[in-house]
Formats: sequence, structure tokens, C-alpha cells
Amino acid sequence: MEILGWIGSILFTVCALPQTIQVWRKGNADGLDWFFLLAWFFGELFTLAYISPKGDIPLIANYAVNLVFLTVILKFKIWPRE
Repeated sequence: MEILGWIGSILFTVCALPQTIQVWRKGNADGLDWFFLLAWFFGELFTLAYISPKGDIPLIANYAVNLVFLTVILKFKIWPRE
């Protein structure tokens, strides 16, 4: 069962990767709505806070990596590259 958790977490994590790469290449996140980004960010943050004490490493890794991806996207939403 542990391997299924890792596979699922990896698949969920890579879902955010293409969007992060696109934002990085374009230098902005113009097509992404603020509500969507903030709901996604705080959803990840609160869920990470909830699951961390449980020690479920696959889920902790998933939410932590997604927070990194979202931080990159939010950086370009706030400070787009000229």
C-alpha cells in the first residue's frame, strides 16, 4: 500500500509541474486567477499542516513540493518579468 501512496503523490505533484514551467518560461502568470492561486496555496498549506503530525511521508512530500511550485507561480504573478 505504501508504494501506491508514493505513486499517487508523485502523480499529483507532477500535475503542477507543466503550469510552473509555462509560467517560468513566460515570466508571468497572467492567465491564472488570484482566487484560484490563493485557494490552491492555502489548501496545500493547511493540508500540509494537518498531515505533518501524522507522518505520512508520501503526502507530506506531495504537498511540500506543490507549495514550492506554487511559490514560483505566485512570484511571477506578483512580480512578472518584463
